[in-house]
Amino acid sequence: MYIADAKRLTHEGARKMMATAIDKAREAKIAISCCIVDAGGHVVVLERMDGGRFHTLHSCTTKAVCASSNRRATTAKGAVGQDLDVTHALGLALAAGPERWTAMEGGVPVLVNGDCIGGVGVSGGDWETDLKIAQAAVESIGASWK
Repeated sequence: MYIADAKRLTHEGARKMMATAIDKAREAKIAISCCIVDAGGHVVVLERMDGGRFHTLHSCTTKAVCASSNRRATTAKGAVGQDLDVTHALGLALAAGPERWTAMEGGVPVLVNGDCIGGVGVSGGDWETDLKIAQAAVESIGASWK
């Protein structure tokens, strides 16, 4: 077969996830940046809250792209789930491209019936808070992140 049916993330879905992320950040009393990308790693929505540090825009974008590409949450593990030391984590980021792979937690894929339709990246809090906010954002549209 030469043509496949594919699900895709809508702008409305991305905006719903963004609203959830911002609400959760406000509840945690932190200022975040959040990025929502499609399955190809292209930005659909990108926002930085008032008070959010400017470097978090880059961090959240990289987290979202990495999660979408690997179809799993961002973590200090390699592409096949192996533990990485700092040297290997940096090497992988350099090999993949510094805007394509990260070992920082806070990025999760957007999965629908096993298909990856995008990724969410959150930066601005500690890594556990970033991860929880990203997970809540995905769940807000009825999708899964694992």
